[in-house]
Amino acid sequence: MDTWFERLSALDALFLELEDRSSHMHVGAVALFEGPPPPYRDFLSLIEARLTHVPRYRQRVLFVPGNVGRPVWIDETQFDLEYHVRRTALPAPGGEEELKRQVGRLLSQALDREKPLWEMWLVEGLGDGRFAVVSKTHHCMLDGVAQMDLATVLMDPEPSSAPPPQPDPWNPRKAPQLAELLRTSLKEQLAHPLRFVREALEPNSEAAKLLGEVFSGLKPLMDVFSMGLAPPSPLNVPIGPHRRFEMLELPLAEVKDVRAALGGTVNDVLLAIVAGALRSWLTARGQPPTADLRALVPVSMRSPKKRPRAGNQIAAIFCPLPLTEPRPLERLRKVREAMRGVKKSGQYMGAHALSRLGDFAPPTLLAQAARLQFVTRVFNLLVTNVPGPQFPLYLLGRRMLSCHPQIPLAKEQALGIALLSYDGRIGVGLVGDADAARDLPELALALRSALTELRASAGAEGGADLACAPP
Repeated sequence: MDTWFERLSALDALFLELEDRSSHMHVGAVALFEGPPPPYRDFLSLIEARLTHVPRYRQRVLFVPGNVGRPVWIDETQFDLEYHVRRTALPAPGGEEELKRQVGRLLSQALDREKPLWEMWLVEGLGDGRFAVVSKTHHCMLDGVAQMDLATVLMDPEPSSAPPPQPDPWNPRKAPQLAELLRTSLKEQLAHPLRFVREALEPNSEAAKLLGEVFSGLKPLMDVFSMGLAPPSPLNVPIGPHRRFEMLELPLAEVKDVRAALGGTVNDVLLAIVAGALRSWLTARGQPPTADLRALVPVSMRSPKKRPRAGNQIAAIFCPLPLTEPRPLERLRKVREAMRGVKKSGQYMGAHALSRLGDFAPPTLLAQAARLQFVTRVFNLLVTNVPGPQFPLYLLGRRMLSCHPQIPLAKEQALGIALLSYDGRIGVGLVGDADAARDLPELALALRSALTELRASAGAEGGADLACAPP
């Protein structure tokens, strides 16, 4: 019987290297649904039936001896769905505060690398005729856009009470012996760079196009490196393994009102809201900002044709958050111009090309790159905005009311902000270090206030009171 494995890309392997005791590299989400929770066995049956569409969820990571090659995916021969899909209940009174505390505890636990790197909880006892589903998946498996595709695989665009179909039989393929994996990895390390050089000399080859993308993005990438380290801030302190989680919703229509009145993109408006909220939040702490912060903003490089593919298809851009600017309209103008300049520069294209070029680099360089980011912090926090479907989704006939994403925290970064638009609302997930972000609920209030303030300023600028306009 032939053996099977699939090597992780350089970017996916980097997410494994970045992980340590304090920095867990899993992404996740908290989804709230209306109606009573489904029976646990029905929930299991649905997921088992849909796993055919996401084969990565029955695969685990196998590391190459001596780290002479990037890790590989192999089929899990001892796959146990009940280990990954669990059932839990909130203590009384079962409100959202109890849910957020439970989510914080779940996010504080690293995933077991000896098993497929994901977990999911069916959360009962929420009250108000609702239940929740909490998911957690290692970043090496998927990016934010791919994660949203998974949600559409697990859920349906129409309510249905039909039982899930019988799952296809799971026939795991045989994994390679460690000696075979070592031999193959050494061979690839020698052959890949030579093959790349040969292909790069051929006009219109993929390697030649890749080098062209790298060279075209070198100047904007050098501009990024010349920015130096991100400024010191109260958000950049040593963190531990424990997390707090906060969630809220913002009306998408109100954000679009501001965009229509002032120009730019929805993402520009959201970044300006984040800047305003951080400014007021830190000031209320007695730590008024003395410098503008720098946010890392992921950009999806995934084309629609490639969306079913697992793994990360993202690049990163850096955007200044003008926290020292007291005027909301001026904050938006600065964000809008900064993002416009980044897009014109092609910075993200060069970054994406470099990440692909990393597939030809020795694994030891990836490990060094992971350690290097710990001592050369070039951004203060991660802010990500993922567009989701603008129609309802259903899980076993129960409508999803909202979805709040979660992103990992890097070392010495105590806060992460994730946004996901869904069915006319923007679900916000705030994750913070349990000690450095004890006042995370105050940031949620500050985000709502920042949107209200920006809408009022936009209404005054445009001669209409947007704050009083219907959503």
